[in-house]
Formats: sequence, structure tokens, C-alpha cells
Amino acid sequence: MTVAIKPSPNQVQFSKGDLKTIQRERTWEQFRHLQRGFENTRGVKLAYYKGTIEILMPGVNHELFKTIIGFLIEVFLFHRRTEFNPTGSATQTKEDIVSTEADESYEIQGFKLAVEIDFTNSSTSKLERYEALATDEVWIWEDGLLDIYWLQPNGYEKNDRSRIPVLEPIDRALMAECILLGETSRIQAAERLLAAHP
Repeated sequence: MTVAIKPSPNQVQFSKGDLKTIQRERTWEQFRHLQRGFENTRGVKLAYYKGTIEILMPGVNHELFKTIIGFLIEVFLFHRRTEFNPTGSATQTKEDIVSTEADESYEIQGFKLAVEIDFTNSSTSKLERYEALATDEVWIWEDGLLDIYWLQPNGYEKNDRSRIPVLEPIDRALMAECILLGETSRIQAAERLLAAHP
């Protein structure tokens, strides 16, 4: 007799120091219960969308790149004398549908920008969550490449530049170069970015 074994709805991924646990077939109530259990735990990121819970424990490289990207965005905005609201990794929620925590996030000139570091190849699910939250633009850093996505009526569209007016002059290839430079010198990375945009 052959017995069919149902595959586990849970999955663990480990990449470049990031540890991610994925739990499928979960309810919003289960997610909220889990969220309460992690209330006083630093460094753990939780997300929920369409019955899937993701628990991420970011590694050192994850934190390094999110900090470099945030630093470069803020230096550029300061250079352009543009006010902004840094919302960091604040939890963004649409009750019963979606909850996520960006690596960095901003409100700039009336637009919402989320920055994500992706070492576990989950870009698609991240974009779906941000689309449900109506986030205007998402930057995803993955394996030395920066992708910029702008929200359109039919989902996100990849672009070479931001569509947030003050950030539009920055080409994504130049920003990626500055981010990589920032691994060894934040000062040189900022100087390279600003020299290209006097």
C-alpha cells in the first residue's frame, strides 16, 4: 500500500547570514498571536500576506546593506535640502490582509518608499505585500544589484530611476556602485553619489 505524504507547508531558508522561516496556511489571528509573542524581541521581522507568515532574522550583511542604502538616500536628500519622514522598519498593516516591516522606509514629497534587502529570493512576495499596502515605490537590493519598482494600476513596473521627483536624477546603476563602495567607505560612497549630482 502506498501512502501519500502531504508536503510540509513550512520552510526554512538560510542565505548570507539571513534565516527565514515560512509558514503557510495560517490565519490572520495566528499571525497576530505570533506577533504578540515577538513584541519585545529585537531584530526579528514578521510579515503576513495571503495566509503566509514569514519570520526573518537578518544577518550582519543584511543590516550593513540596509544601513548603507538608507544613509545614501538621506545624504542625497540633505544635499538637495528636501525634508522627509524616515519611517524605518515600522510595521505597516492592512487589517486581515497584510503586514510587513521594511528594512528602511520613507515618506518623501508625498510618496511612500520602501527599501528591502533580499538574500532569500523572495522579491515577488515582497512586491505583492507592498502592492496591497499601496506603497508608491520599492527598492530591492539583491546580490549586488538594485532594482527599482514603481506602482502602476496593474502592479509594479521595474524602472532604471526613481519616480519620486527629488530622487529621479539617481540612476540605479550609479546607486548600486555607491552601495558597493559603501561596504568599505561610507564617506567615499557619499562623495561619489554627490559628485554625480552637484
